[in-house]
Amino acid sequence: MIARLTGTLAAKALDHIIVDVQGVGYRVFIPLSTYYDLPEVSTAVALLIHTYVREDALHLFGFLTVDERDLFEALLRVTKIGPKLALALLSGMSAGDLQQAVLAGDIPRLSAIPGVGRKTAERIVLELREKLAKGKTELTDSLVSRADGQQPVADAVTALLNLGYPRALAERTIVQVRAGQHGELPPLKELIRAALQLLGQEKGH
Repeated sequence: MIARLTGTLAAKALDHIIVDVQGVGYRVFIPLSTYYDLPEVSTAVALLIHTYVREDALHLFGFLTVDERDLFEALLRVTKIGPKLALALLSGMSAGDLQQAVLAGDIPRLSAIPGVGRKTAERIVLELREKLAKGKTELTDSLVSRADGQQPVADAVTALLNLGYPRALAERTIVQVRAGQHGELPPLKELIRAALQLLGQEKGH
């Protein structure tokens, strides 16, 4: 089984990339959270891989973080959850937020993700909450800390969502803004302004 790929990023799209490893191109399906953090085409890339094997298919799914891969594999163990829906869940929210939603039994938030109905959301919570609570990993998503009185962080993400940015991109941008700041949490207005400036720079590249 392929567990990791390191090579050159030959091409990238919203749902998959091509990794060139010594002249062999591997097609790897990815969630949006991974897409937004990919390097430029023709540069080096390394991905953690889940190899999905069935009688009529062999697909590779790639992730930049252990948390994403582990949650993807956990979702595949849920009844009637296949790789396509597992990717949709990881594209709909960050790994940290997804774990939080499952642990909190937040059915409305989970069912708001395209392709995930209420029954599916309830099944995910029923089958995953206890497992996540027992073997909870230290997810690297720093937005999990917003529960510690950091309401402006959550409000800034909501503001970006209202402007039309995907959740994964909005959360990643706020994380980057906070990483470049020191001391107390700045006012909401400053958070949003800094995020929009960062998004403008990325759009220009």
